[in-house]
Amino acid sequence: MIIEFVVQLKKFSLILLISFFCGLGFGQRGYELGVRTGFSHYFGDLNTNYQLNDAGFSLGILGRRNLNERISFAAGFDYGRISASDLDSKNNFQRMRNLDFKSNIFDLNVVMEFNFFPYIHGSNENYYSPYIFGGLSFLKFNPTTEYNGESYSLRDLGTEGQQNGQEYALFSSAFVFGIGFKWDINRDWSLNASLSGRNVFSDYIDDVSSEYPDFLSLQARRGAIAVALSDRSPDPDFARIGMQRGNGKNNDVIYFMQIGLMRYFGELPCPSISKSIY
Repeated sequence: MIIEFVVQLKKFSLILLISFFCGLGFGQRGYELGVRTGFSHYFGDLNTNYQLNDAGFSLGILGRRNLNERISFAAGFDYGRISASDLDSKNNFQRMRNLDFKSNIFDLNVVMEFNFFPYIHGSNENYYSPYIFGGLSFLKFNPTTEYNGESYSLRDLGTEGQQNGQEYALFSSAFVFGIGFKWDINRDWSLNASLSGRNVFSDYIDDVSSEYPDFLSLQARRGAIAVALSDRSPDPDFARIGMQRGNGKNNDVIYFMQIGLMRYFGELPCPSISKSIY
């Protein structure tokens, strides 16, 4: 899955670079600034069947630099709430495993966009376009769960036997990829709808990745709560030392489905092509 994604990303990046150098210097330029909101969702060890029932709220800001009617660069900062539970799975192993988590995601992203159609603010013909984009992001997460009415940060408990001081990082980078649609309301304002993914370079967004630890050692180092949250199965004989707890071969993925309102700041350098109708 990861190798295929990297191959596709390289092809996509090459297309964007060719389009960039071919189109640089033509068409309108300018800046856009706006806000976006929608839903955030997670796929990983606690959601292997791509269920959509645990979508959370997302909110973000976006800035865009238009180089021409085809190519633009954008930078955004997004907040998202994600969660998942084994009890929602149809897989018997996952239901017996009985793990769950919640996390706030803070995501700083930079992407390059390619418009399929010429997109010119104020034009009476080129006022909309589907587009694709790709880039990188840097995000912060912190998986938590509730136990006996209390909320616990799972990373601090070393639930998979991490030694003190060797816990996984709560920051990660990610590949960004997505599709969207831009549509002018008038010359200055436009609506953007997008579906974007984050292929995270971490498998611990959900605190699940490898094997069950030595529970006696874990209790000695982290306490009884750490053991209780490492193995939450109702069957006392379910988990064994070294038994698979998660799938470390595939990293976690986060998706944002958002709609945004953008304000354009710029001039129309080609009035003969992009005559304003407003």
